[in-house]
Amino acid sequence: MNPDMNDMNPQGPRRGRRHEGRGGPRRGGEGHRHGGGRGRGRRAQRGDVRAAVLTLLAEEPMHGYQLMQTIAERSEGRWTPSPGAIYPTLAVLSDEGLVTLAESDGRKLASLTPTGVQHVEESRATWPNPFQRDAADAAGPDLHALTRDLAEAVRHAARTASDAQRERLAEVLTSARRDVYRALVDETEA
Repeated sequence: MNPDMNDMNPQGPRRGRRHEGRGGPRRGGEGHRHGGGRGRGRRAQRGDVRAAVLTLLAEEPMHGYQLMQTIAERSEGRWTPSPGAIYPTLAVLSDEGLVTLAESDGRKLASLTPTGVQHVEESRATWPNPFQRDAADAAGPDLHALTRDLAEAVRHAARTASDAQRERLAEVLTSARRDVYRALVDETEA
């Protein structure tokens, strides 16, 4: 079950066994969420999908895909909710009378109802900013941005490199992965 769904269920979180990915529950506690991560790279917390959607719809009506893109932009790429988080959230907000979903150019356009506008105005001050970096993320270099830059360089190289260059790039990337893990070990042993 998508963890974000727990917060949208008006009867509270569902109980029972939780399966993470194809292999079932992860050993040693809760596994990381699909598309999420652990530690400093963690995505927005549960409930933030709802706050993010309502915050954006207070600015202007949007399609689901537009909401996903805008959340990614506002969070500087640290969080891109999946369709499996956005569309059920919109459905629940519609059921609650906070959002209307109207057909527009073959897609559903979401907009706040007058009740939704009032709800956002009354509640927004109590919501954490869903787009803001966590304090843990803000400390030190922005590893997400560095990773995105590296990924873009690798995508470019994959399109233009010769066979010999690809071999060298594979060595560089393999070494970089090892160095990342080595840096973690060195830090914990120091």
